[in-house]
Amino acid sequence: MTAKVLFLSELISKGVCEISPGAVLCFGHFNAIHPGHIRYFHTARQYGTTLVVVIEGDSQLPETERATAFAETERAEAVAALDMIDYVVILDTGSLEDFVRQVDIAALVLGKEFESTRASKVSSAVVEVRAQGAEVFYDAGETHYASAALFHSSASELEMERWRTFRAAQKVQRVSLSETLLEFSKCVTPRILVVGDTIVDRYVACDPVGMSNEAPVVVVKELENQDFVGGAGIVAAHVAALGGECTYVSVTGRDKPSEFVANTLGKFGVDVDLLEDDSRPTTFKIRYLVENQKLFRVSRLKEHSLPPRIENQVIQKIRNMGPQLDAILVSDFVYGVVTSRIVEEILDISRKYDVLVFGDLQCSSQVGNISKFQNFHLICPTEREARIALSNHDDGIEYVANLLMGKTKCANMILKLGAEGFIAYAGKDGGEFLQRQHFPALTVNPVDVAGAGDALLATMAVSLTQGLSLMQASTLACCVSAIAVQTVGNHPVGLNKVKQFAYEQDGITGSG
Repeated sequence: MTAKVLFLSELISKGVCEISPGAVLCFGHFNAIHPGHIRYFHTARQYGTTLVVVIEGDSQLPETERATAFAETERAEAVAALDMIDYVVILDTGSLEDFVRQVDIAALVLGKEFESTRASKVSSAVVEVRAQGAEVFYDAGETHYASAALFHSSASELEMERWRTFRAAQKVQRVSLSETLLEFSKCVTPRILVVGDTIVDRYVACDPVGMSNEAPVVVVKELENQDFVGGAGIVAAHVAALGGECTYVSVTGRDKPSEFVANTLGKFGVDVDLLEDDSRPTTFKIRYLVENQKLFRVSRLKEHSLPPRIENQVIQKIRNMGPQLDAILVSDFVYGVVTSRIVEEILDISRKYDVLVFGDLQCSSQVGNISKFQNFHLICPTEREARIALSNHDDGIEYVANLLMGKTKCANMILKLGAEGFIAYAGKDGGEFLQRQHFPALTVNPVDVAGAGDALLATMAVSLTQGLSLMQASTLACCVSAIAVQTVGNHPVGLNKVKQFAYEQDGITGSG
């Protein structure tokens, strides 16, 4: 046990507190450290000179949590490993209020949820802190959707740190990338239907010319362009590349981009079924780049919902395939294909034939709400999408995730944190988390981040349908997502690429 970790019972028995005056306290169970906790600790650090994290002891956890939570000493050691933490105190006996009486503190910093829904848990400690003349702050840290880590470390140092975090996550969850790859290779081919919006992404490579003399406009010269299947189409391609027997149902225009999608996905091994809607063109996005730096994007699209005739045809196709499916994957880019009726039909198929349903809703430049996906086996929102769905921009990540899982009644959730990776949550009845684990983004300098979420969704769907655990699936998805962002445009990532990626980093082959 590190010297930074103390037990409340020992402090009380000694009658002398070795923590210097002016301490700032944080409080929680900290079962699995993730970026939300780091934000919280950084914020708390601003209120004083010594940062003390007070951890609920095993006996203080709800009974539903005790069987699955890590031991108090393991949780304390994980927090103590952070350089910004001066002391960790385990409440093995007594309460937060009892500890507050032992130390001269400057402030108690709590997550926003302790100001409202969880106020009763800390109310007596808050009273004691204020009685001492110290302050109480409710601040989980500033929400941000990008990382400034490269300001503080080199790319190589960051990459090494992220791989250390990745290996630690596997150790904590008792999973192995090599064993997961081996188990994945032996699984029976799952039958998966992908439904969603079709997009064609055109990348235009440009040569910078300079600034126009007529107006403050950047001038570039087009060199070359290349088209890629995007949207739900690339999700289907990833599913097929990972060994799934994949059917893709979508709605496109009657145009050349639609033909391109059908031909390309066919070559990737996807069974393509595109319904043509004369009222909309196939969504077409053009990205202009100099080297790998995107200048801007132009989108050609229509966002209205499907006409009833087309919607009925989509529903009928889903009904016809339902009895043969193992899973349905919904990839909604909020361009009108995934209607409420189609979602209801998919859930009906799920109930009738015990089909797993996975969903992702992307609203980077559109307006959508992930909470419309009710009772899914897995949803994969970004932190921003989760906060939008709940109209909650102040509470900590853990609390937001708990609220969203309760609201959607989903069995599992991947909360995507951009450059900070993602957190995998497994839920259970009663609103508490069964498991939670942060997985880092393994590629430090991504070339093109646009397809990371699509690769992650496909990998999670194929893995969970094959019977892998959420943490095994997350381990694979972490690697597939890292590979997906290393090239410009969307390229399906197959198991061989994952094995090569793992071998280059750890010498892992994934073969017996």
